Amino acid sequence: MIWCEFSDVRIPHTLTRLPVQGGFPAADILDQITFYVPPYMSGPRALEPISKMSALQVIQSPNAGVDDVLSILPNGVTLCNAQGVHDASTAELAIALAISARRGFADFMKNQSQEVWKHERYSALTDSRVGVVSMGSIGSLIARQLEVFNVEVIGFSRSGRNSTHPIEDFDSILPTLDVLILILPLTAQTHHFMNRQRIQAMKNGATLVNVARGAIVDTDALVEALIDGRITAGLDVTDPEPLPPRHRLWKAPHVIITPHVGGDSTAFNPRVRALIEKQLVRFANGEPLANIVAGPNR
Repeated sequence: MIWCEFSDVRIPHTLTRLPVQGGFPAADILDQITFYVPPYMSGPRALEPISKMSALQVIQSPNAGVDDVLSILPNGVTLCNAQGVHDASTAELAIALAISARRGFADFMKNQSQEVWKHERYSALTDSRVGVVSMGSIGSLIARQLEVFNVEVIGFSRSGRNSTHPIEDFDSILPTLDVLILILPLTAQTHHFMNRQRIQAMKNGATLVNVARGAIVDTDALVEALIDGRITAGLDVTDPEPLPPRHRLWKAPHVIITPHVGGDSTAFNPRVRALIEKQLVRFANGEPLANIVAGPNR
């Protein structure tokens, strides 16, 4: 029994599609669901029914990051992520945020709202030294797309393979970077990866771009650096998230904030549908699933 919010997804004839009502699975069908695709960008509400899915075998997350699902994953259930689905959209936004932050878009938008024509010179992305942490599928795409801007890309990974620097080199290289793009998963080890000490170690005038998870950056330390005018930032994620009204990050200077839309563009729908359809064929045929993060290897 399959539950997926995309009612037009093709499923093998040996599987049964359960009804979609109101965008979430109804309470009276939870014990029938064997393959569950949580509604995209629905937060905790999409995960709450999982504990009541007694027949559940597979969760196919529509997200690349699944730290929230891992924390509640039932024993014996296979969890797959959507690696590759968000690459194009997230890489595009990461570079857009880097350009926007460096070229002063925050100031330009403020001036536009006040009908003020004010010419200023800002830093370019071109000729910058750009660090990308880490170099998974999205980070690797960001690095490739950055090449057209005549920048030097320094990739960081745990292994240091494939021409990347091991993460142990990060602190020595950080002060030389003009732009730092974060696309690493949130774990106990990466929580506040960009802590106060590292933010203070950034080069004056450098740009911090976070398209990963908000808690990877120490928000208080970031706000202080923005107010001091030491750095600029482009943030698709924040801590807390959603960013509440009157939070001082809203009023901080030199920052562009987007509401966690990195993977959510018109490029998302055809890619996630294709992934779900391929996974359902594998599931129906008893074949190994792709993108397994945790649980039994099917």
